[in-house]
Amino acid sequence: MIARFLLLAGVASASFIASTASAQDAPQPVADSAEQATARGEVIIVTARRRAETAQEVPLAISVIRGDSIEATGNFNVVKLQQLAPTLQVYTTNPRNTSVNIRGLGVPFGLTSDGFEQGVGIYVDDVYNSRVAAATFDFLDVAQVEVLRGPQGSLYGKNTTAGAINITTNQPTFDFEGRAELTVGNLNYKQAKAAISGPLSDTIAARIAVAATSRRGTIYNVTSQRWINEQDNLGLRGQLLFKPTDNFSLTLSGDYSKQDPECCGTVFVRVGTTQRPINRQYDALAAAQNYVVPSRNPYDRLTDLDSNLNAGNKIGGVSARVKWDVGPGTLTSVTAWRFWDWKPENDRDFTGLPIVSKSQNPSQQDQYSQEFRYNYESQKVDFVVGLFGFKQRIDTQGTEQQGSAAAKWSLNPSTSPTNIANIPATLAGLTASNTQWLKSESAALFGQLSWKVTDALTIQPGARLNYDKKSGFYQRVVTNGQGQVISCTPAPSSTTQPVLAAQCGVYQPQVSSPSDSAWNFTYDFNVNYKIAQDILAYATYAKSFKTLGINQNGLPLNSDNTVNYAASTVKPESVNHYEIGLKTQFWDRRATFNLTAFRTEIKNFQATVNGGQFGTVRGYLANAEKVRSQGIEADLKIVASDRFTAYANGAYTDAKYKKFTNAPCPPELSGGTFVTGTQTPDAPGQAGNTPSHPAASLSPRACDISGQDLPGVSKWAFSYGAEYNIPVTLLDKDGQLYLGVDGNYRSHWNSNASPSIYTEVKGYALTNFRAGFRGEGFDIFGWVRNAFDVNYIENLQVAPGNTGLIAGQPGDPRTWGGTIKFSF
Repeated sequence: MIARFLLLAGVASASFIASTASAQDAPQPVADSAEQATARGEVIIVTARRRAETAQEVPLAISVIRGDSIEATGNFNVVKLQQLAPTLQVYTTNPRNTSVNIRGLGVPFGLTSDGFEQGVGIYVDDVYNSRVAAATFDFLDVAQVEVLRGPQGSLYGKNTTAGAINITTNQPTFDFEGRAELTVGNLNYKQAKAAISGPLSDTIAARIAVAATSRRGTIYNVTSQRWINEQDNLGLRGQLLFKPTDNFSLTLSGDYSKQDPECCGTVFVRVGTTQRPINRQYDALAAAQNYVVPSRNPYDRLTDLDSNLNAGNKIGGVSARVKWDVGPGTLTSVTAWRFWDWKPENDRDFTGLPIVSKSQNPSQQDQYSQEFRYNYESQKVDFVVGLFGFKQRIDTQGTEQQGSAAAKWSLNPSTSPTNIANIPATLAGLTASNTQWLKSESAALFGQLSWKVTDALTIQPGARLNYDKKSGFYQRVVTNGQGQVISCTPAPSSTTQPVLAAQCGVYQPQVSSPSDSAWNFTYDFNVNYKIAQDILAYATYAKSFKTLGINQNGLPLNSDNTVNYAASTVKPESVNHYEIGLKTQFWDRRATFNLTAFRTEIKNFQATVNGGQFGTVRGYLANAEKVRSQGIEADLKIVASDRFTAYANGAYTDAKYKKFTNAPCPPELSGGTFVTGTQTPDAPGQAGNTPSHPAASLSPRACDISGQDLPGVSKWAFSYGAEYNIPVTLLDKDGQLYLGVDGNYRSHWNSNASPSIYTEVKGYALTNFRAGFRGEGFDIFGWVRNAFDVNYIENLQVAPGNTGLIAGQPGDPRTWGGTIKFSF
């Protein structure tokens, strides 16, 4: 109701990713920032604090990636953007199951649940995108991306505990202009972009943009004889600007994007030993069915998945943004509606056997948001105060079905031909049909004050009052191969009802209606001091939170096989964040060096727990007692002359579970007979506590993983780039010949919520080159990405059933192509 009412009412580091292509599309500088221009006349303007200012003036950690740099380096969506921003981690097994984290924090690693909030907010032209699938869509006519690190609750409508990605698109202009871009490459890669803008009258301007991308897949499926994990993206955006006076503007925007790739499949990576009996582990099960994977080398890029694959994905919406100079400040209103439509098909057993013959959870989401902000600036005091309302509903219709090979794979093997494990009909056709919905409402009052105590010293407090309410419904109906609804209450006997007992061991009917609400008050305090004209130091403390969560994918079972309804809700996260930083410019402002140190402590960290079975409780949320992330970030940019620019960014991130005593066990400790108590597994790379076969076949119900690293986080991450150009005249065109290089490195990390020796991902370094000729209104260049054809893994997944199978997705091989750009 609150959200509906509001809707109706109407760095110390700044990471400068070098703009190594043409600077003609740079954002317009604020009035008095020309003095901060570099040797090339570039000024990086950001709106991180909801007002236009140079990045070096902002006392928070921020990476700024210009639109021309995005295009030149081929990082055309948020997933790829991490190659330019070392502290940004994005992992995706499909658009729905995408994790966007900053400094290792943001969302739980693993299968996505609708019941929790994103810790990293994605904003496009001030509109919050609640569905993280937005990270997989191509950037559409983007002017600039700002990656803000650390809590942002006192400046942004939706509270974000880990940071925000603030995307600004090119706006309508009263000067007629246009641009077009065409790229082709190997793997049948094609990308086209175009935008046109201009006046419709003295007070109305319009802009239209379109982008399309397609590419052949990188994995060959020998079963379907098709390449999978392809790219297929189409996006449209239209904007109307009404500006009757200098102090009032109204921008109406609409966008629509769709993806329809054959995606997202995996390849065999390795097998690890679990606590299952030897005859129930992967190699023995595969041999029993005469199954041989097409390749045990993931870089052969071969798979034999037998289920349909699809990642149909649509996203879009409309918004109205009003800016009105009222009194001494500016009132901004942003009203928006957005939708997301997800139509997946997956192969969840990760093999070519018909074990799980169907796995899909299509979803439809609608969200409404309204934000009011008032910005005031004066010689001594600046402030921002805002009111935000948000409402969303998500509906999901899930289906998971067992195949003809399920019984022999999942049940205790037997040599008797009459045993249920040797009768395919025992599980074949067993289907879990899930119906679920989520309703979420939130409202917030937030603000931040900047008091300029002296010309050098500024004190900046901020606060936020937030209300959240979530309610959900989940129902799972289970039918056997004959379409008959089955019941597992009371629990069937494996002696008198062996088939039903086996079926209930895979899927159990379940109904739950979780609901909860909470108020939260949070605050932050920043002190920044200008040591010299080009040296700014700052320190920040933030008390933040991530709101409560509810479990929307089904609830776990107790030891007596009853539903654990106590797990239906998850506590809010409580965040204490500390940060200090130094921002400097030197060498006549041709060089910028920024340094940040941070520490974030989280109580009741919302983590993903997975029991490792085939049942549809694929993963649920639970609270880890305490998590800590700390580290140092350094950023350097040099503009030596109009001919040469370079940048280098580095981050050390130490992110750990400080206390998680009731965590899911890694696969090496799973699959055996449950015993009471918990066990402390070895950290990957160590040895000592982890039992091995045949001496051990017992599994603790939970493990204590306190002190182990958070998943998905590399301790060391670097990115770098440089470009050199010379002026030439070609074909009567004055311009520049240029050569550019950029690259990134990430050290090893773990790809399982509870770190496992089997899901350790090796570190890797990628290098890209480009060379071309550009001038006024044109740019023609060739490029090669992953130039040295490095083999690397993007993510690993533990196959269900505790068989020890580890599947994964290899990263892109070497790709190459050419791009032509024109503008006027």
